[in-house]
Amino acid sequence: MRAIRVASAALLGVSALALSSPAAVAAVAKGDNNITPFGFSVLPQTIAAGGQVTLQLDRDNGGCVGSATVSSGVFDTITIPGNRSSATAVVDWDAKPGAVYKVTFSCDGVSGSTSLTIASGRTNPTPNPNPYPYPYRGVHAGEGGTVAGFDLKEIGLGAALIAGSVGAAYHFSRRRTSEDGT
Repeated sequence: MRAIRVASAALLGVSALALSSPAAVAAVAKGDNNITPFGFSVLPQTIAAGGQVTLQLDRDNGGCVGSATVSSGVFDTITIPGNRSSATAVVDWDAKPGAVYKVTFSCDGVSGSTSLTIASGRTNPTPNPNPYPYPYRGVHAGEGGTVAGFDLKEIGLGAALIAGSVGAAYHFSRRRTSEDGT
């Protein structure tokens, strides 16, 4: 009887450990390996057909030194020169509402991708108030912290689940009943 309790407690511990793995492990398992020596983003990530998106590179850490190309099926291929960190692109008018398009950033032989969602409705094209097509070293607000992609709530919940399952396993393995003879 004691072996059943120990085995079930061990199984509970292994299950909690398996279910609390970070999202990064799941992404690598699916093949979504977007780890690059440079950061990149598309702002906004949801836009209506005909809208203008900003394509940003993080060149501060030296991961992307040369010119970068950004390509997608929803706008023309854009080249970001080596002395700039962002560019703009206009989404095609015939982009399908609700569709998610892949946007690929390539620099120095390394590529990474993110997604761009097309919202329903259309926007009126507005002229660019910036006379220069590539802003020079814009603000890097909202890019995340040093642990990009990790959610502290998920990590805390995972740690609590693991601690709880280890505690339960210890409790059930040390608990004695009248059936054991002591």
